[in-house]
Amino acid sequence: MNSKNISAAAREHMGRVKELPCSVCDSAGPSQAHHITQGQHFTTVALCEDCHVGPTMGWHGQRRAWKIRKMDELAALDITLQRLLA
Repeated sequence: MNSKNISAAAREHMGRVKELPCSVCDSAGPSQAHHITQGQHFTTVALCEDCHVGPTMGWHGQRRAWKIRKMDELAALDITLQRLLA
């Protein structure tokens, strides 16, 4: 589960991720922090609600936004990290 054993550093990192725009559609933040692997808090991607959990566009749905942009989680993570380090 994601909420278990979150260090202060991981909590701070995810807080910064949530301030970013969506890494898929560029919607302005705040965003949600999507975990690529459950429990790995430093590999989180900034996603708007629709690109994260939307039934049609979202990762946890039909992933249409992702398919349209030919993106996967690693591509979105790359964008997230670029924005964090800019």
